[in-house]
Amino acid sequence: MAVIRTNLTKNLFSALGGRILNPLRSGHGGYSNPFPAAAAYSSSAAAALETAVPEPFDLLGVKDYEDYRRSLYGDVTHKALLVDAVGTLVVPSQPMAQIYKQIGEKYGVDCSEDEILNRYRRAYEQPWGRSRLRYVNDGRPFWQHIVTSSTGCSDLQYFEELYNYYTTDKAWHLNDPEAGKIFDAIRKAGVKVAIVSNFDTRLRPVLRALNCDHWFDAVAVSAEVAAEKPNPTIFLKACELLGVEPEDAVHVGDDRRNDVWGARDAGCDAWLWGSDVRSFKEVARRIGVRV
Repeated sequence: MAVIRTNLTKNLFSALGGRILNPLRSGHGGYSNPFPAAAAYSSSAAAALETAVPEPFDLLGVKDYEDYRRSLYGDVTHKALLVDAVGTLVVPSQPMAQIYKQIGEKYGVDCSEDEILNRYRRAYEQPWGRSRLRYVNDGRPFWQHIVTSSTGCSDLQYFEELYNYYTTDKAWHLNDPEAGKIFDAIRKAGVKVAIVSNFDTRLRPVLRALNCDHWFDAVAVSAEVAAEKPNPTIFLKACELLGVEPEDAVHVGDDRRNDVWGARDAGCDAWLWGSDVRSFKEVARRIGVRV
């Protein structure tokens, strides 16, 4: 019966397009990151593909799909919840360009915030030639490149002050003030919870600074896993850490390409934050957990 149930799930996602995104397996653009990033940028081809492929919920309807999951798995539809960090769990407390300029002024940075933002976007979109990964270990070489490109300032003291700022609770705040209570209810219902994030090794100190590290059973960080979303490897690693099969997990994130397409390519269910779900209470409800 378990094999039949698994095959039904996989066949459904194949029929609905959840498996046809394999050409994006090795893609590396539009990542969430430990400095506040601009919105992800899809290529025209990716945008066309997104338009051409209906979302599973569009084909079945949300209620129909949830009923389908419950017919297979019972009232609690998933054994694990995977959560994106930047843009979903946490958000920057101030605009990136404002902080770059504010800290940089004492080091001679005289660019406008608009100029910093535009230069940041151009630098961030370019291939990172020193590694197939942007975030290796603490990510310093990559972020030095981004800061210098964005501001024209290569002062190492400026970079270190800016870099360290983004490990503090001044830089970030929780996107959903009720998140802690809701994650507690989800875990008490037997659903395991993990962070899945494109981030360097500063993510763990950030979670500790916000006093939310204890909310999660596992953390899969791209710098530690050596794979960045939308590469399915990072989602599979999170499932491995939690001891669940991918089809038993749902991932929630704010980036359609990295979070939704990447998770589905790994065999997980996926909901887009801000569209499919708008709060963690809604996430809990759709999983079947009462808060």
